[in-house]
Amino acid sequence: MTLSVMLIDDHPVVRAGLRAVLNSFDGVEVVAEAADGNAEVPEGVDVVVSDIQMPGASGIDLTRRLVAAGGPPVLILTTYDTQADVVAAVEAGAMGYLLKDAPEDELYDAVVRASQRTRVLSPQAANVLADRLVNPSEALSAREIELLRALQTGASNREIAEHLFISQATVKTHLIHIYSKLGVDNRTAAVEKARQRRII
Repeated sequence: MTLSVMLIDDHPVVRAGLRAVLNSFDGVEVVAEAADGNAEVPEGVDVVVSDIQMPGASGIDLTRRLVAAGGPPVLILTTYDTQADVVAAVEAGAMGYLLKDAPEDELYDAVVRASQRTRVLSPQAANVLADRLVNPSEALSAREIELLRALQTGASNREIAEHLFISQATVKTHLIHIYSKLGVDNRTAAVEKARQRRII
């Protein structure tokens, strides 16, 4: 039986390389490609291999859409291993999370396992999730991570409040929690610590 794969990545050269690698595997065939997560997934696709950060709809958006529609499983294949990306992908329902520097045999195994709806994580992604479970009091919420991403752009409390549709008082409360969890006392230090921990 041949596994039909749809490949989604916004870089044509990367897509071409991945297509060649995937098509070299016994029993695997790339039957469709796209440059962002808005693409329609054809009938008969067994697994979607998608990058995470792309213009238009992201791999996370795509995963949510396919899970809600009962579509094929998604294997995220990316260069990003931040806590925010790994947690968002797993929470969205991705069956796998693998880095693009993975050896070919790991990629093959991940495609097969994801198609069987068996979760597969790179060692880096597994460590991110384990750290979050081991230290739940230090784990930032999805909203706190959103706020940190806004902080790194230099946005003011007012701008963050408008962007996230919350009050400035709520922004200040989130900042207090973020500072406490990261062991810092200002915005710049919070962003730096979050980058060091690969949260953002």
